[in-house]
Amino acid sequence: AVFADGLALDSGAVIKPLAVAYRTYGKLNALRTNAVLICHALTGDQYVAETQPVTGKPGWWDTLVGPGKPVDTNRFFVICANVLGGCMGSSGPAEEMTDSEGQPMGRPWGIDFPSITIRDMVRAQKRLVDHLGIDRLLAVVGGSMGGMQVLEWAATYPDMVVAAAPIATASYHSAQNIAFHEVGRAAIHGDPDWKGGRYWEDGRIPAKGLSVARMVAHITYLSEAALGRKFGRRLRGASALTFLEDVFEVESYLRHQGSTFVRRFDANSYLTITRAMDYFDLATEHGGEVANAFRGTRTRFLVASFSSDWLFPTEESRALVRALNAAAANVSFVEIATDKGHDAFLLDEPVFHRALGGFLNGAAERVGV
Repeated sequence: AVFADGLALDSGAVIKPLAVAYRTYGKLNALRTNAVLICHALTGDQYVAETQPVTGKPGWWDTLVGPGKPVDTNRFFVICANVLGGCMGSSGPAEEMTDSEGQPMGRPWGIDFPSITIRDMVRAQKRLVDHLGIDRLLAVVGGSMGGMQVLEWAATYPDMVVAAAPIATASYHSAQNIAFHEVGRAAIHGDPDWKGGRYWEDGRIPAKGLSVARMVAHITYLSEAALGRKFGRRLRGASALTFLEDVFEVESYLRHQGSTFVRRFDANSYLTITRAMDYFDLATEHGGEVANAFRGTRTRFLVASFSSDWLFPTEESRALVRALNAAAANVSFVEIATDKGHDAFLLDEPVFHRALGGFLNGAAERVGV
């Protein structure tokens, strides 16, 4: 969807026109009351339940979304949009730059793409939801950065959200997480092909730097137990001590993650979106108290965390629940016992799937879907 009048950002800049790439699954009912918006994480996209065209891999949440699955597309009309700043069709650094009148300038935005916030991403999604003729979303669901968007939706448009499920997330981005992001950004900036963000001029990409950024991030998505179970200290048959080849299987795995990532993601997009996550802090947005974001809300919440997630640990989810309780919100909380780390929300976790499915079905029954 393209919106000619554009979008005003928190930074004061205007993206004009605004493009929002999206996919839908299932059928919108006659009363338009069965819509579920799914918000993707940092490196996700709109292909939540179908083959991703660039990689050919299954949808990133196809264990959860589809006919008869917890997010049942036989019952719900599911929407997933590529975030503002992304690189799968929505307005972002890889898309063609426009002038103040919205006229194309014949080159990508690149490093000149304005700074954005999670709230900007949500405003772009709101334009899409309005465009689809939906006045009220049955639910907004997302994990990690997607969970930040869920919280922003519930805070900014409370009357539009019947139910909200922020998963493996927090009301702010911690100093530790900002630090990990900065290591990734430094790797990109240090790549000789970075060229001050204008790598597109030579048809190059800062592949080495972006690969390292992905490798660092991927370590944070796993747990020590998960790494130990998958790889341990298994060797790849190196003949002697060496720094010139992958000696351990875990090294080979991380290099593979890095090399595949650079084929599908834009470096300037990575910088833009990681910084948007870093800026996120609901308390700062609402007078220093997270509870202020939700006072008087009628939205029902399911907050879910995973026991081995050290990127967004359970204590941060509990703090969010306490803030929702302080705002007298209706909130359920579940901590899933797992050793799979932060990535557990994307994997086959039956207890989580049953909890989310039950929550959505309960919301649907309350509004007669």
